[in-house]
Amino acid sequence: MDKDLEAIGAHCQYSYCNVLDFLPFRCESCRGTYCLEHRTETAHKCSHAGEWAARRKAAATPSSTAPLRGKPTLATDTQCSHPVCKTYINTLTSTGVGCPTCNRQYCLKHRLKEDHACSTLVPLGARQASSASAQAQSMEKAKAALGRLKMWGKEKQAAVLPKPKPSTAASRVIALNALKKNAKGDDKIPVDKRVYLYVEAEANTTTAKLPKGEFWYSNEWSVGRMLDAAAKNLQVQNMNNRGGGEEEKLRVFHVEGGRLLEFGEKVGDVVANSNTVVLLRGVGPAIPNPV
Repeated sequence: MDKDLEAIGAHCQYSYCNVLDFLPFRCESCRGTYCLEHRTETAHKCSHAGEWAARRKAAATPSSTAPLRGKPTLATDTQCSHPVCKTYINTLTSTGVGCPTCNRQYCLKHRLKEDHACSTLVPLGARQASSASAQAQSMEKAKAALGRLKMWGKEKQAAVLPKPKPSTAASRVIALNALKKNAKGDDKIPVDKRVYLYVEAEANTTTAKLPKGEFWYSNEWSVGRMLDAAAKNLQVQNMNNRGGGEEEKLRVFHVEGGRLLEFGEKVGDVVANSNTVVLLRGVGPAIPNPV
């Protein structure tokens, strides 16, 4: 009978105890078996005290050679492809969802086709043979739009060239004051650094929720920075900083100057108050302004 009882439990291995315990405890440091009273390392004076805790800590601590994941950035992580969304995807806290139609990655909020205007996008990685005609049509539309804008620019230049009469100057002041009253922009830009512009999105080459607007920008910004802000203002998809070909890039056309502006040019050097700039896509690189 005693042998049957011993087969069920185990004797405490603490030297001064040796009690039979039917539910013994195992010490993960010294691998010994102990009763309820002597189950802790301190109670049975464990000869390998702390080893189990050290093993757990080592297992939980990442290897010193493994790269530590820091705050998501454009250099290390992927952003949602929606033009106005800055959410980093495929991270520990935000899942990315791929759209099989346009081959782009989106956050959960913009994963549905109607949420990211999928029907208006050219699929990434599309075969050139199947998309050549579509790209050719897109380029033709872009060139036609650019031609119309150049004609518009010439007409505005012709209207500006004659010396304005006092009444014309007064009307311009009134128009500028109305523009300043209605314009929107970053309040952090000092008033004396602001350039007030009419901004439009060319309908044949871009899709914008707001086709036109009145905004101010800093005269110390580059044209590229102004383009990013204008695209955000009009909610136009901006792929300039995410790779892709020239057919997907936005450009800025200065109506009064009659040309495409270069990204590196300074806003204050190329535009003035009450000027009009237009956002176009796929019209090719800017032509430097002749000196």
